[in-house]
Amino acid sequence: METDLLQQLGSKTITKAELFRRVEADFGLIPSLLEGTSSSKATIRYGCGSVLMDLTEKHSDKLYPYMDNFIKLLDNKHRILMWNALGAIANLTATDVDHKFDAIFDKYYGFLGDKYMVTVANTVANSAKIALNKPYLADKILAELLKVQNIQVTPHLTEECKLVIAQATIGTFNTLIKYTQNKEALLAFAQKHQNSPRAKLKIEAQNFLKRWQ
Repeated sequence: METDLLQQLGSKTITKAELFRRVEADFGLIPSLLEGTSSSKATIRYGCGSVLMDLTEKHSDKLYPYMDNFIKLLDNKHRILMWNALGAIANLTATDVDHKFDAIFDKYYGFLGDKYMVTVANTVANSAKIALNKPYLADKILAELLKVQNIQVTPHLTEECKLVIAQATIGTFNTLIKYTQNKEALLAFAQKHQNSPRAKLKIEAQNFLKRWQ
């Protein structure tokens, strides 16, 4: 049964920002929000997912006890909740004393093979934060990110989408290069795109090379 708080979210009598503040004042509300992610009402379901992800960024220590819940959301049939979970899990690596992320590393990076661009792009974008929080995984993360060069085109992931993903990948390299032993691979990836027809990718690659080459 939905709580009054979730009903208010569903009827839009409170905003996600207000819900965020209420949970900050009482972290005992977290289980209610987690329950809300399974609501049949999209407003509640996605509102809770969004607020929970934002909370993991600001209060990873408070949300870490619920990391298993976010791991389960990776299998959710609703892609938006899965995207929220990808972000939340990356945030929670900041306090991952039990190495729960390490245990699901292959599952997490398996999303680089997803048929939807947003899923792949989210996985890539979260990688800088993960590497920052777990620098000992930098080489392993890099090995996965280099695979985006071989992504298969799908109806939801075009050749242009691949260029967007390449741009996001180079963006993570500014963090990865500080921890990886394979700097040459990062530079080689950027060199491949320094003359890209996509202007933003070209600039990203050239700026990276100017900074690190």
